[in-house]
Amino acid sequence: MIHSPPVERTHVLVVDDEPHVGRIIQMKLEQGPFRVTLAYDGIQALEALDREGDLKVVWLDLMMPHVSGLEVLARMRANDRTKEIPCVILTAAGHDTQRERAMTLGATDFMTKPFSPKRLLHRTAELAGVNVDPDSRANFEPDPRD
Repeated sequence: MIHSPPVERTHVLVVDDEPHVGRIIQMKLEQGPFRVTLAYDGIQALEALDREGDLKVVWLDLMMPHVSGLEVLARMRANDRTKEIPCVILTAAGHDTQRERAMTLGATDFMTKPFSPKRLLHRTAELAGVNVDPDSRANFEPDPRD
């Protein structure tokens, strides 16, 4: 019997205080070439950033208990080990001031809730530099849900 080597899955951190949102993102990304670590608040996010040395992309909610997404982003960008990791902000519509602050702090991109899971998968692949099935390639034109 011939065994294929295990496929290396690209590591993504998803931070959202709404567990169902995190699970939706996790399920979609794990349909592709990703493995996901979930964090449900800013403290867990900082612990994961400190513990996980192979993160390629971070999806970060802004409005969270304990430590805000803006504070997590600021600490990411101040840390030599995490400052280059692409960080996409998940935000509810109408939080323009926080969005502007996140851009100043070094956010890579934004996606507004509710979001298109397919677009999220393809944006993650693009930022991580990995390929996903070209037959299901998302259209990167603005999605009305983004």
